[in-house]
Amino acid sequence: MTQKDATFEDGREAPLNLGAFDPDDLQIISSLAQDAVFPITEMKWRSRDRKFALLINRFRWEDDGKDRHGAERVQSLLVVDGVLRVASQGIERGDTDMVLSLMSVTFEPGEEGSGHVLMTLAGDGAIRLEVEALEVSLKDVTRPYRAPSKSTPTHPS
Repeated sequence: MTQKDATFEDGREAPLNLGAFDPDDLQIISSLAQDAVFPITEMKWRSRDRKFALLINRFRWEDDGKDRHGAERVQSLLVVDGVLRVASQGIERGDTDMVLSLMSVTFEPGEEGSGHVLMTLAGDGAIRLEVEALEVSLKDVTRPYRAPSKSTPTHPS
């Protein structure tokens, strides 16, 4: 079975279940996960399984029904496979009340397919994952819910 590349339009009204194996695919996942928020307690690295996962509350950028029902979020799993090392900056891991906001997910290629997945957070935070190869998935795991802010995230120019 041939796997089709992800497109932004793939989301729309259905739950997302996307994979990224190259930087172009990752750009789609990054745009769909932009402005996701998550408590620091929902960030997990299972070193034995070489998996890093975030349970995020992502804004549904792909939703065509915002005019009908308002802005929505959905809980999603953002998973990176083949993770060898995790580093972070600007994150106080001991502060269990901290809520982080994801701005982008990018890939810095290394040798022979390896590299680093960089998760840039609002403020000065970042998570850098050393990976064997680029393998990232984004999967919605709940039904959409009304965004508590009732608005679409904005960014100053």
